[in-house]
Amino acid sequence: MQHPVNSARAGTGVSAALAVIAACALFGTTGTVLQRGPAGTTTLGVGAARLLLGGATLALIARFVRPRSGRAWRLHVRSTLAGGVMVAVYQLSFFFATRHAGVALGTVCTIASGPVFAGIIAWLRLRHVPSRTWLSATALCIGGVVMLVAVGRPAGDVEMIGIGAALLSGFGYASYASVAKHQMDRGLDPAASMAALFATAGVLTSPLLLVEPMHWITTTRGALMIAHLGVITVGVAYTLYGRGLRRLPTPTVVTLTLVEPVTAALLSVVVLDEPLHAAGWVGIAIVLVGLFVASQPDRSGAVLEPQDAVLA
Repeated sequence: MQHPVNSARAGTGVSAALAVIAACALFGTTGTVLQRGPAGTTTLGVGAARLLLGGATLALIARFVRPRSGRAWRLHVRSTLAGGVMVAVYQLSFFFATRHAGVALGTVCTIASGPVFAGIIAWLRLRHVPSRTWLSATALCIGGVVMLVAVGRPAGDVEMIGIGAALLSGFGYASYASVAKHQMDRGLDPAASMAALFATAGVLTSPLLLVEPMHWITTTRGALMIAHLGVITVGVAYTLYGRGLRRLPTPTVVTLTLVEPVTAALLSVVVLDEPLHAAGWVGIAIVLVGLFVASQPDRSGAVLEPQDAVLA
């Protein structure tokens, strides 16, 4: 019979994994919403506006969840600045990658490289060797995502600068996730951590709003688009994401993020009428198996404690 404490931890780990998966499903709507957006948008302009609105939304949520979170933020100034820079790197590099490598391939390179970078960061900082469960889940998810997007794609359609930007974005994502984990392990509320990182990134990228064409934001379609991108895919999604990150090791959380390209692919079929070949459907099935494996507790029946995951 499983020990009651282990059962409780396993249950908490599953609920945390579901929170991350729900967040990443919301992330996966980004590409479709951008495709349906108004004419005249630029990746830098949309990215900066999204970060600024998203950071403000997260700050309001944090204020509601923990009214005195402002004092807690002041204890994490250095890590917040570093994490904010990495959020900006992730966001702007991702939008650049989707422009130069295509939405599908840019997304897969970013998201699939994230777990690898997260595992490397965990190993370098703590000499924490990734578990067999994480390695298996990551291998399954990456393999499935590659089948989903990359199989059969002509090499001539790809700009290598876009691939490089996608890899930089994956590094930025793994880095800021690790910083957020570091803050949570030291007592900062998940909502406060996410708000601090994204608000910082929003401030850092706000000068772009002065040099990029932003007339589209005054249109109804533009306002609805940026509201969805900022409030839903940042404010709501990263609140859920933070709750999951508090309970799970960073490499596991980053692996679960691979649900994002699956969501994006399904939406492209249903909403944008883009074709998905048989290999793509097999890839989706493999990713789902990998996500199930990643959400499972370790062999002892307990979910890894947060301090075992990353960043001392």
